[in-house]
Amino acid sequence: MRIYVGNLSFQTTEDGLRSLFGEYGEVSDAVVMIDRQTGRSRGFGFVTMPDDAAAASAIEAVNETEFEGRTLRINEAKARPDRGGGGGGGGRRSW
Repeated sequence: MRIYVGNLSFQTTEDGLRSLFGEYGEVSDAVVMIDRQTGRSRGFGFVTMPDDAAAASAIEAVNETEFEGRTLRINEAKARPDRGGGGGGGGRRSW
């Protein structure tokens, strides 16, 4: 299960997320989203746990708790909508 972790401190690292959720089961991936322009954390991330029961337990236990000075918002991540890809551009009209 992929878990959304919101309201992260800007100092939170992927290792910190992995450690926090690792208390509840195996963590296969932990990512803190980084702003491309500033190189700073965007204040949210994702954790992937292969065991859905452990993930559900982690969500319940960690949601609304304080971590590194911030109250976390945790829930199951929603699938990204298909944006259709490609397309773009549009041609020029030569009238």
